[in-house]
Amino acid sequence: MEQVKLGTIGSGVIVHSILDNAKRTDGIALAAVYSRSAEKANALARQYGCKATYTDMDAFLADANVNTVYIATPNLLHFEQAKKALLAGKHVILEKPFTTRRQDAEELAAIAKEKHLLLVEAAPTSFLPNFKILKEQLQKILPVKLVLSNYSQYSSRYDAVLRGEMPAIFDPSYAGGCLMDINFYNVLLNVLLFGAPQSATYLPNTREGYSDTSGIMVMQYDGFVSSNAGAKDTWGVNSFQIEGEKGYIYIENGSNGLKSVRTVTKTSDETFNEQPDPDRWFYEVQELTRLFLAEDYDAIYERLDTTIATVGVIESARKAAGIVFPKDA
Repeated sequence: MEQVKLGTIGSGVIVHSILDNAKRTDGIALAAVYSRSAEKANALARQYGCKATYTDMDAFLADANVNTVYIATPNLLHFEQAKKALLAGKHVILEKPFTTRRQDAEELAAIAKEKHLLLVEAAPTSFLPNFKILKEQLQKILPVKLVLSNYSQYSSRYDAVLRGEMPAIFDPSYAGGCLMDINFYNVLLNVLLFGAPQSATYLPNTREGYSDTSGIMVMQYDGFVSSNAGAKDTWGVNSFQIEGEKGYIYIENGSNGLKSVRTVTKTSDETFNEQPDPDRWFYEVQELTRLFLAEDYDAIYERLDTTIATVGVIESARKAAGIVFPKDA
């Protein structure tokens, strides 16, 4: 691939983060913008110097100048939009959470492989330089006995909930909720490091009619347990700590960003950080562009295995907790 020619679906804050960093990255450029709102499409296109805008999905996907579609829409729309893009012959970068159901994730992966297309979840964690450090440092503290994490970030849209409104991020009809958003990062990092757990139990805080606003995911592994708190109705000190027989690892600011990695053993105390740029999406865009330009299908498809496993863990735990979305029926 000579250049990643990006077509975007969605116009939220995350889209701006991706496009801001695309401007800083060689080999990727915005080629077209789709939105149901012409006003939003035109505004986004103007901001990033793009001339092609669409309010018709079929016309957007027929644009030969677009080879890769980036999707950042409400969670429940991910599967259908990604499937349509793949069937139109486009590579796909799909925002987290990938899908709401494991069978949907598996179907998308099967289509991508059958049509020889690149398909990847856009979650910065595994693209970060400090993630590689974390994997290397983990060997120093094995065997693991406990994992303790917290990611709490008070949402301005929770104020709307308190007023009796229904923002999409908390709306079950859009597959919203804390587990699908904030706590996703904790679950993902566990699966990246340790694989899928033997079992997972989600203990949510809920309000009638809404998806979960906070909760704790308990993941049981062979020989250790992982407790992961996430909240959009509180705030606190975010961190991710892995405790082993030979020491512990403390991740500053938690699973979303891996700001630094501190490894403490009986004989050493070291802190590592190879992320001088504070914008985690910079590293994601840089690495995704590299993988796409190289057409590294093996690396991309290997990532899909982790994506599918993460979707499965979240799906089974949320259903058991009584959090049901329209597509679950």
